[in-house]
Amino acid sequence: MNRQIKIQLLFFTLVRTVLNTMYRMVYPFLSVFARGLGVDVPAMAAALTARSLAGSVGPFLASVADSRGRKAGMLFGLSLFVGGIALVVFLPSFLTLTAAVVLATLGKYTFDPSMQAYLGERVPYRRRGLSIAITELGWSLAFIAGIPLVGFLIARGGWMSPFLLLAVLGVLSAAAVLFLIPADAPQTGEAAALLRNFRQVLTHIPSLAGLSAGLLATAANEMVNLIFGVWLEDSFGVKITALVAASAVIGLSEFGGEGLVALLTDRLGKPRAIAAGLMANTLAALGLPWLGQSQNGALIGLFLFYITFEFTLVSMISMMTEIQPAARATVMAFNVAGHSLGRAIGDAIAVSLYALGFFWVVAASAVFNVLAFAGVWWLRRRA
Repeated sequence: MNRQIKIQLLFFTLVRTVLNTMYRMVYPFLSVFARGLGVDVPAMAAALTARSLAGSVGPFLASVADSRGRKAGMLFGLSLFVGGIALVVFLPSFLTLTAAVVLATLGKYTFDPSMQAYLGERVPYRRRGLSIAITELGWSLAFIAGIPLVGFLIARGGWMSPFLLLAVLGVLSAAAVLFLIPADAPQTGEAAALLRNFRQVLTHIPSLAGLSAGLLATAANEMVNLIFGVWLEDSFGVKITALVAASAVIGLSEFGGEGLVALLTDRLGKPRAIAAGLMANTLAALGLPWLGQSQNGALIGLFLFYITFEFTLVSMISMMTEIQPAARATVMAFNVAGHSLGRAIGDAIAVSLYALGFFWVVAASAVFNVLAFAGVWWLRRRA
């Protein structure tokens, strides 16, 4: 990789840290936001379900990266992100928070595939696992650095205090895209055929297999993702500082998962790495109730669960960048939409299952992972 790409990878990682901090801060502080807004946890879960369902329109938004260029897609995504957060800054309420998480997520889901398509055209496939892993550090850094900062701000200024900082960082990120990312030509000509790109993806069986596996694996993760903060509070009575510590543990585990991708995924081959990750994540999910008999054990269990999922997901993203190069941004947008629908499924059923007991949450997570494994197994046999 040349020097320009290395600088851009660092920049993309920082921008994604900002985007992902907004996206992820709701999970550990779910109860905190609910109390601050005067609503219950199921209402907050419904807001997150709406956020995830909104992600299904990601392919329509991110297709701008195929029709107008990758830089335009990134700028459009950051504009949505800043606009969404501004709603909460100026009109704080449950309704505007719901609208903000939806718009900010649409911004993230537009920026990410645009960025991934940009890298897919500039980094050889044999090195792409490494480049995607570097940008995915923004996912783990959100928990390692972003969430502790959010916890600090909430403890001193209340539930809405992080939003102003995130809005400012979003504006600075957009300004940096203007200067650091060169203008690029549309992938398929100025009048890109949106419907043709959609048809290419939706009639391509390997693409559908990969998208289905991503959807199912993300649903498996989201069930634990949504509940872990509530589970820790209910089981051990932990407060904001302990939730921040738990978030840091998860962030470190994901950092480790991204490191494993950089070391192993290109060597093993993407489908084989994904299959191994799904099997390990299933075992980690089933071990959570047993390890969760103590607070330290619960943190160890969460570490194992998140490191295996992160390895799986980043390996999947690397594989999907090469499924259909002619419509790369559209494929990656569908990939993001699949992840979003998977999260919507997890959000919709996790609270009801948790009412029956945490075991049922992890059991359902394991079932989704097994179904995802079947999709990857089919894809690998035909690779």
